[in-house]
Amino acid sequence: MRSEDLPTDPSSVVWSRGHAYVREDALGRARWVGVDDRGRPQSLTDADLRRRGWSHTPERVRH
Repeated sequence: MRSEDLPTDPSSVVWSRGHAYVREDALGRARWVGVDDRGRPQSLTDADLRRRGWSHTPERVRH
């Protein structure tokens, strides 16, 4: 799998900017659902996640 290839299975989880996003396929449209920094629901497209950056694991906080 190349680093820019997002998972395509429903209920897949990826991380972006410290938040988890779950893939949901509704009405034939895949979206990544999670929350923003204030805990508000957020829905992102594959393109949104590619622009923001994503990973399969949460980022480690450095002190």
